[in-house]
Amino acid sequence: MSETAQKEQGRRLSTLFVGMLAGILLAATAITAQGNDLRPTRTTNVADLAAEAQARNEELKTRISDLRAENERLAQQQGPVQPTTVDPDLELAAGVTSVAGPAVSVTLSDAPADYQPPGVDGDLLVIHEQDVQTFVNALWAGGAEAMTIQGKRVVATTAVKCVGNTIVLEGVPYAPPYVIVAIGDQTAMETSLANDDGAQIFQQYVAIHKLGYSQQRIAEITMPAYTGPMPDTATVHR
Repeated sequence: MSETAQKEQGRRLSTLFVGMLAGILLAATAITAQGNDLRPTRTTNVADLAAEAQARNEELKTRISDLRAENERLAQQQGPVQPTTVDPDLELAAGVTSVAGPAVSVTLSDAPADYQPPGVDGDLLVIHEQDVQTFVNALWAGGAEAMTIQGKRVVATTAVKCVGNTIVLEGVPYAPPYVIVAIGDQTAMETSLANDDGAQIFQQYVAIHKLGYSQQRIAEITMPAYTGPMPDTATVHR
């Protein structure tokens, strides 16, 4: 049977059912009325329905009142809502607060301008972004708690880019020397610098090509909070 034929048969059965139901109701009404006018009974039924509706309305009002009372009771048990506190460790990692403590300073600089040995590529005589990144990574590996480059706080989104003979941080170009300062356990950070493979290779260029390198301890230093742009969203790259 087609879908159209099924729908038509359904409508016919529905009509037949409604007709049979109407006949049953009419017969019941005639038996109940027994020749009397049905309007007074109908009026009484309306009054009964109104009374039932009013009773139901009162019941609902009572229920709403009970629910409000229960809500207030639970709110009093919970007490005042405390303001959300931020984990200090997260604030430190995000760089949004200033930090003070003992530190290690590393300064990187190009070879002297008058040093131009024959047959040596000029790029080997200047500091590049990967050199700065090498020492930043080594300091982090040594347990640095906070760090600055050129006095600017380093955070997870900080990018070091090389443009010509300068390094760009947060869109601002800086010329050498490049000063990296890290707060943390000084001995642990110094050990990490000494053992890092990239740092050891850089020391070879210091000896051969006269790149500038100095390292020192700072008894106490205060680093400013990060004030650069913050991302609104993050995407996980797979």
